Amino acid sequence: MKINLIKAKTILQKTGLPDCDWVVNPYTGCRFGCKYCYAAFVGRFTHPKEEWGSYVDVKINAAELLKIEISGKKGIILFSSVTDPYQGLEAKYQLTRKCLQVLADVRYKGEVGILTKSGLVTSDIDIFKEIKNIHVGMTVTSTGDPISQYLETYATPNRDRLKALKKLHQAGIKTYAFVGPLLPHFVWQEKEMKQLLTELKQTGVSYIYLEHLNLSKYIRDRLYRFLKKDYSQELARFKQAQSPEYRRQLDKLLAKLIKQVGLKVAYGRAIYHKDKQSWQAMGPRRI
Repeated sequence: MKINLIKAKTILQKTGLPDCDWVVNPYTGCRFGCKYCYAAFVGRFTHPKEEWGSYVDVKINAAELLKIEISGKKGIILFSSVTDPYQGLEAKYQLTRKCLQVLADVRYKGEVGILTKSGLVTSDIDIFKEIKNIHVGMTVTSTGDPISQYLETYATPNRDRLKALKKLHQAGIKTYAFVGPLLPHFVWQEKEMKQLLTELKQTGVSYIYLEHLNLSKYIRDRLYRFLKKDYSQELARFKQAQSPEYRRQLDKLLAKLIKQVGLKVAYGRAIYHKDKQSWQAMGPRRI
């Protein structure tokens, strides 16, 4: 993997995401390089000839910029939107930790959100406790079957993500889970899907997100390229995820399972990237 140390021009960026007002991406690129990742499009502009997951730009001045840019700001800040703030390089460079320390030092009054696939997140429990209103989330897409492991090759194993969520909850940190994207090879296995939701409930999460698979052209082309190479037998099932009828039937199944398990779901149902206006209108995600 290629690592580039860079100085960013800005770190606190306004966002159009419905769940937050600002995003902080301490890194550009992500070593996890998940094969369905929507953020892979970032590389078209910064690393046009490099595969997503093969490079990471380390914004070494992230904390210094945040000290300046946080002045007068309010609202919800998310770490991160197009990278994983706790990918392995965080252990060395600690950019996420340094940025969070800035927010703790200024006693930031807004909300702070974390979303990661890395068990490394538990190393910052001490700083999480210094921030008044923080929610720490873990993306968990399956119980760890071989295809899911293939699609998320370099991310923390799902079992360890569940352990991390439980550890955060036991430390008094408010937690949530992001079950997305809903992977077509997994979601129709009702027993396994219920098991995943049950195990998330047992970690103590306050709520979960559900998200349908984003198959925009750039994501679709990249994902299908990998599936054709190593899991061609699953390609037809993934292609079905583009169908509105597929999503309707999946929503029905998920509604049943969520009721059985007793979980709370942000927005009340699975979100879909092309239906942005409607899920903004569903009401607040906080339960």
